[in-house]
Amino acid sequence: MKEKSFEIIKQAENKLTKQFERAAHIAFVNQEKVLKAFQEVKIGEEHFYSVSGYGHDDLGREAIDNIFAKVFHAEKAIVRNHFVSGTHTLACVLFGNLRYGEELVSIAGAPYDTMEEVIGKRGNIRASLIGHGVKYKEIPLKDGMDVDLEAIEDYITKDSKVALIQRSRGYSLRKPLTVEMIAEIVKRVKAKNPDCICFVDNCYGEFVEELEPTDVGADILAGSLIKNPGGGIVETGGYIAGKEEFVDMAAMRLTAPGIGSKGGAMLNQSRLILQGIFMAPAIVAEAVKGALLAAEVLEMIGFKTSPLVDEKRTDIIQTIEFGSPEPLIEFCKTLQSYSPVDSYLTPIPDEVPGYDDKLIMAGGSFIEGSTIELSADGPLRAPYVAYMQGGLNYSHVKLAIGGFLDSYLK
Repeated sequence: MKEKSFEIIKQAENKLTKQFERAAHIAFVNQEKVLKAFQEVKIGEEHFYSVSGYGHDDLGREAIDNIFAKVFHAEKAIVRNHFVSGTHTLACVLFGNLRYGEELVSIAGAPYDTMEEVIGKRGNIRASLIGHGVKYKEIPLKDGMDVDLEAIEDYITKDSKVALIQRSRGYSLRKPLTVEMIAEIVKRVKAKNPDCICFVDNCYGEFVEELEPTDVGADILAGSLIKNPGGGIVETGGYIAGKEEFVDMAAMRLTAPGIGSKGGAMLNQSRLILQGIFMAPAIVAEAVKGALLAAEVLEMIGFKTSPLVDEKRTDIIQTIEFGSPEPLIEFCKTLQSYSPVDSYLTPIPDEVPGYDDKLIMAGGSFIEGSTIELSADGPLRAPYVAYMQGGLNYSHVKLAIGGFLDSYLK
């Protein structure tokens, strides 16, 4: 790292002392919560072993479900390596709990790009929720940034079965939803329709705050194991946690009625999943510290970032608005060159299934697509924003940011 870059980073770190202390405190609170769950479930070496075939009587699988249920203060959880992605996990909740003629309402504007095909806004409509007769509507954001709380009363009706609450921003510049905001959304939805299921897409948000959405009234939530709760070592999978009746319906969508959460061989992944969630609070804190550094440094050299360093964080994503394609591409190239895997490759914009625009994606990760490992990506569309997330350790993020400074300031 060049001396000028080092000095900029040093200045930024001096400004971030309180924010780093806050991240460490949150990690401690969440680590205590996870450790208590391990103690209550009485995890032992026997939970690391796996069975084959149907997966009947898999002690590890049952223990993992119990751990996640306790961590999220939920009635039940299902945690499986059989979920192929976060989108698949979310789809199981929606298809499991929605029927013909029932209504899905997206509370925070348009959902993440890949969810548009699940819902039926584009793609194979027959395979989607709309193709199965589910009605859909979404509440527009105020000024493209904030959830319109007042509009909830108008959009939620007696026909509304599920309210989808996406915690993170996706490929947009709207504000991510804090747990406090989610609590207010749930309160307003339930006031209009007590039977409406409040479902939170929790991807990127786990362990960033001291509380989770199920602590403040959400009925069910879901996420990916190659994001926060996998601790950077879980190879694939997802989780669902919440009220038992809703988790059971989602489980039967993943497997089949009559099987639900009772089957599925874990294929020797139980130890990794258990170790991953145990490591997760500390790993998430490292990613948050890296995001804080990126926000401060890139603001210092003239780019617009979100969240700002003094704003409350509820996910691990840091956006950097470049304004044109060239610096976005350069940022991703630099991040790729500082990856532990595939550092010698050069990312280029290309088409990706599930997205309308070409994307540029950087991240040489040990696990393909892992976004708790340091990565950055963004669609090639105005205002040309990089969505940076992850970082298994703070020093790695620091080196990558320093590398971009070396390139940009030359």
